Amino acid sequence: MTDPMVPPTPPVHLQALLAREDLGLRRIAGPDDPGTVIRWAHASEMADPYPYLLGGELLLSAGVHIPEGAGPGYFDAYVSRIVAAGGAALGFGVAPVHEAVPKALVEACEMHGLPLLEVPPRTTFSAVARAVWQLMAQARLAELRRVTEAQQSLAAAATRPDPLRPVLRRLAQRLNGWAALYAPDTTELAASGPPPPPTAHQALTNLTQALRPSDPTTPAAGSPPAATVGSPPAAAAGSRAAAAAGSRAAGAMGVPPLERSREWGRVGAAAPGKHRQAPPTPTSASDTVDGTHLAAYALGTGHGFVLAVATPHRTPGDHTIASVAAALLTLLTGQLRSSTATARSSALVRLLLGTPPPEVAHLLGAERWHMVHARPDGQAPPDPLAAAALGTALGSALVDPAGETVRVLVPADHPVEPLPGWTLGVSTAVAPEDWPAADTQAARALARARATRTRLLRHGDRPALADLVPPHDADAHARSLLAPIAATPALTDTLRTWLSLHGSWDRTAVALSVHRNTVRQRIARCAALLDADLDDPDVRMELWFALRRT
Repeated sequence: MTDPMVPPTPPVHLQALLAREDLGLRRIAGPDDPGTVIRWAHASEMADPYPYLLGGELLLSAGVHIPEGAGPGYFDAYVSRIVAAGGAALGFGVAPVHEAVPKALVEACEMHGLPLLEVPPRTTFSAVARAVWQLMAQARLAELRRVTEAQQSLAAAATRPDPLRPVLRRLAQRLNGWAALYAPDTTELAASGPPPPPTAHQALTNLTQALRPSDPTTPAAGSPPAATVGSPPAAAAGSRAAAAAGSRAAGAMGVPPLERSREWGRVGAAAPGKHRQAPPTPTSASDTVDGTHLAAYALGTGHGFVLAVATPHRTPGDHTIASVAAALLTLLTGQLRSSTATARSSALVRLLLGTPPPEVAHLLGAERWHMVHARPDGQAPPDPLAAAALGTALGSALVDPAGETVRVLVPADHPVEPLPGWTLGVSTAVAPEDWPAADTQAARALARARATRTRLLRHGDRPALADLVPPHDADAHARSLLAPIAATPALTDTLRTWLSLHGSWDRTAVALSVHRNTVRQRIARCAALLDADLDDPDVRMELWFALRRT
């Protein structure tokens, strides 16, 4: 996870700054740790610099703030406040205020473990800051070169015949660590590199769970608090210890501690006894366990695959390289099939080989289905990506983006609700053998929805008077009555739509995507062929009864 307190520039090792001969800096106190890094340089002559530091600074001071006769207590409190704020090192400028670095300051830095640098008179603070930024620019260039080379290597691995393992192998090599691909059920599909210790391995497996949807609400007060992703208990304890040290130092200096939060962007906790809405599922998470850096990345296929990485060291550019690998694996895992997808594929093959739909419907996982017809807003036909997004929103992968209308088979237990940007027609819930009839119902519902400018219209399934007539007799009567126009589908479709919209020319034209004069001509043609007065409500009722049977 990205720390909002850390700038987007790579850190600079303190040893690299000490190696600059043009600066002449000299370490005179504090640990000689090669891992000490600084993230920026900041000059301040405040007696209490704590409120003005963010952490990781090389603090530069000429000692203007030091009062006459200051004793060890002053310097102890001053250095402790810098350490509490997360300062990386202190640079003390010799002359014109002080001819030498105060001995008490050297002792305080040695006691608190803060590197103390002597800045010679010929070196300005601006020169030190400029050198820091130059070293950062060099590190940034090296990082970009490393990321580019890794990206090319990963892309080449993705072109291999069996690309998953080569991509993981290249990623593990580039990060000098371990990389694994987790399946939706948290099993390891493939891995490469030296595995992490068992404790870190288990923690990484648990970390992948954080990238899967959680409960919509969090427990009320009194329930055990959940662990924060990427914030181990040790980190929280360290923050409390630092805060306590800062308070003690402030008391020593007579300066009251400031009430401030270092967690920018932190979501506030819910009030006691209240539930608060859970945040969206994260796309990445990180942690550190037993000195091993862990990271997990949710792949964008929406199928639950997760990329997991464990490295002994965290280097600038690691996150970017892992993100490139996650993008490639997203494309590659899109071809992997879950058991549900395999069942759908099996059903399709059997249908193509002539198996009746009722015999393969059980492979799709539901007994009753809704047929949904959908048209997007605007004139352009739906593209495959929009159709896939529609299927995801409706909770079904059975999508047919053919022509201007998208057809989706939705299990009956999945509610179909209005969706922004779409007009929907929904059939009644039917068994697989009635899918053709449901397709007709959804098409008619969509036509009415578009004509009435309704976002969603469902086909009515309540009993009607027509159900009192035996189906065989009703079908025979319908065929006989509509025989003069049965050979012209455009006439029957226009008559059905016109009657369903109560004889509205304009709305019928909208529903059929034709001109209103075309509707008038077709209705006049129907009246002539049927030899019927379409203004007569009895005639309209009889025709509507017949059209419902076709």
